[in-house]
Amino acid sequence: MVHSFKNLNFGESENVWNDLLSKAESSIFLTHKWQNIWWKIFGDSYESKIILLENAEHILGIAPMMQRGATLSFIGNPDLFDYHDFIINHSQDSDTFYDGFINAIKNENWTTLDLSSIKENSLTLDYLPERLQGIGCTVNVEIEDVVPGLNLPSVWEEYLGNLRKKDRHELRRKLRRLDSAGEYNLVTTTNETLEGDIVTFLDMMAESKEDKRDFMDPQRVIFFQTVISEMLNEGLAKLFFLEIESRKVASALCFDLGASRFLYNSGYRIEESQYSVSLLLKALTINDAIEKQMAYYDFLRGNEQYKFHLGAEEINLMRLVASR
Repeated sequence: MVHSFKNLNFGESENVWNDLLSKAESSIFLTHKWQNIWWKIFGDSYESKIILLENAEHILGIAPMMQRGATLSFIGNPDLFDYHDFIINHSQDSDTFYDGFINAIKNENWTTLDLSSIKENSLTLDYLPERLQGIGCTVNVEIEDVVPGLNLPSVWEEYLGNLRKKDRHELRRKLRRLDSAGEYNLVTTTNETLEGDIVTFLDMMAESKEDKRDFMDPQRVIFFQTVISEMLNEGLAKLFFLEIESRKVASALCFDLGASRFLYNSGYRIEESQYSVSLLLKALTINDAIEKQMAYYDFLRGNEQYKFHLGAEEINLMRLVASR
């Protein structure tokens, strides 16, 4: 049985939040730092409801919620968060956490609970719908998007061998063609090059696709600048560039957490597209992850075909909406 629940602000929740995440598999989007950065930039029109749940002996978890009007949701939104979920102490009974969450929100002033971007294997989808129905809610769970990913082998040649024959042939052919363009290298941003590299990365994003250019309004630019610099200081951000003859031709922003690498965004110089520089940079970051003995490469939200050409398998991302 839940002993108590209380609302915290970001400052009050930081230590317990980080401690809970250190004991469980997670994603970069569930970290306190990611959510706090988003809140500082976009949170003005919301009320934060960071709910700490505990019993007499243990902290059970955190529900990182926000409210606007009569809608209660996870902190953040799907355009900048590829995953959402609760921060749960998995050494304790999950039933108790979800019972406590229902107890914490059932008397609050909301009519819609909108929980987006939940991975299909999340315990939230197993435990929460029935409990919401138990307090009189109508519950709908639907597929929101896909998040393709790849289990990484121990060596690059094994990765190539696991690709479909056509995809393996195409990747090798494109790598040979890249060789013909001159000496190429995979480089990563350092603290010394960070400021200029962020400018280059954002410029490549805007150049490579019109929808990315339209997406990057002033607030999102600030978000990207902040999350790259602060996560780099934490050792979590990896801003990669593919260079040909010392010229940066493609970029990829990744985040490493635990044994997983998350590919968040990318861009390239259109004039170099004949060398498939964007695809090959992603392949090189996969090789880098293999060399670092990482276990999973997450391509994140979207069903772009290049992800499957590079060996990804499809995983569903779910949305749970409850109304009362």
